[in-house]
Amino acid sequence: MDGRLVSYYGDDFTGSTDVMEALASNGVETVLFLDIPRPELLARFSHCRAIGIAGTSRSETPAWMEEQLAPAFDWLKSLGAAICHYKVCSTFDSSPGIGNIGKAIEIGRASFGQSIVPVIVGAPQLKRYTAFGNLFAAYQGRVFRIDRHPVMSRHPVTPMDEADLALHLSKQTSLPVLLADLVAIAAADADRRVDELASHPDCILLLDVDSHATQAAAGRQMLRVAARSGGFVAGSSGVEYALLSAWRQAGAIGRGSADFPDIGPVERLAVVSGSVSPTTERQIRTAVENGFESIALDPLALVSNGEAAVDAAVQAGVRKLKQGRSVILYTALGPSADRGADIDRLPGARHRLGGDLGTILRRLIEQEALPRAVVAGGDTSSHALRQLKIDALTTLLPLPQTPGSPLCLAHGDYAPTNGLQIALKGGQVGTDDYFAQIRDGRKN
Repeated sequence: MDGRLVSYYGDDFTGSTDVMEALASNGVETVLFLDIPRPELLARFSHCRAIGIAGTSRSETPAWMEEQLAPAFDWLKSLGAAICHYKVCSTFDSSPGIGNIGKAIEIGRASFGQSIVPVIVGAPQLKRYTAFGNLFAAYQGRVFRIDRHPVMSRHPVTPMDEADLALHLSKQTSLPVLLADLVAIAAADADRRVDELASHPDCILLLDVDSHATQAAAGRQMLRVAARSGGFVAGSSGVEYALLSAWRQAGAIGRGSADFPDIGPVERLAVVSGSVSPTTERQIRTAVENGFESIALDPLALVSNGEAAVDAAVQAGVRKLKQGRSVILYTALGPSADRGADIDRLPGARHRLGGDLGTILRRLIEQEALPRAVVAGGDTSSHALRQLKIDALTTLLPLPQTPGSPLCLAHGDYAPTNGLQIALKGGQVGTDDYFAQIRDGRKN
């Protein structure tokens, strides 16, 4: 464990930066590539002990996964890290037709030639918990079972209507799901109990995490099982948080956290948002109270009229930026403004919408030489960031009070976005003043 500790594939871009933040904040140098990198690009980050690829599989079909994930897993395997992680959202939202986690596990399992795949979803740092196989998540200071969560039970693409993760996965894979529950994880003979479960041929092994104590225990068990089975694991960034404890116990990493210097404020910030989350709605409204200008965009006009609608959005954004104001361009202000049903009538429209928002943001950055930007929305980020001509990201400013949405530093050959400071924010992530926090460069 003196070399690379972990390689990973994130099923969306916000989740990929979530993993990077967790590792980098704990002293594990990490780089996130937007695709399999050229050898010379990889060489620039040879010092990194964690290497990721930011993907889009959360919003893709099983057929897409068959074509795209196998080469990605094969490349990650070639890096020789002790663990290869298929990273999914901590809310586990997925379906047989879109973002199929079971299918992704099957593909990774074949690439690594292993029979059992350990999975951790609970992450107390993100207020996500699993107890006896059921997933719970916090919202507005309360913890809900995921199928009763005010937002995730109504997700516009992959609503979570089942909290039992074994039952949820049974709709996506024929592999049986075994559970190392809270009792087994905390037992004096936990190793024996987990080994008995891990002796089952061809299965997924879910490890419960409902606290920092069970997280540490689950991390140790995951490391044990993965070392024997082939190294491929799946789950949320709870995987990294759990493994960090195990790595410290093994002496593979130090016990301290990394120190990140203050970066200070910027005068102007541009945000594009494709999120329909009520969390993002509150953040947009709070940003307007904090001096941002907001510009409502018609998502159907963007996906239907293409270049003309993008041009109009850019012109509106530039006008506000030239007035010295930060600007937010958004396609929805909360769930009541969701146009998802209309968008879905147009094949491929959701991906195009994310790409259009990325194009708008890139042109604002180019024309106004903006040093800092934000993309809001998990699926939006995955498709928008590809328009910014960025090759890789590293962590610039972790946000310890709201982990999962750090400010990143962009690397690439395209001058306007090389060195760009950019944050990718999932719909449910961040405090109400998140956009002002990024503008001001505040950790808290």
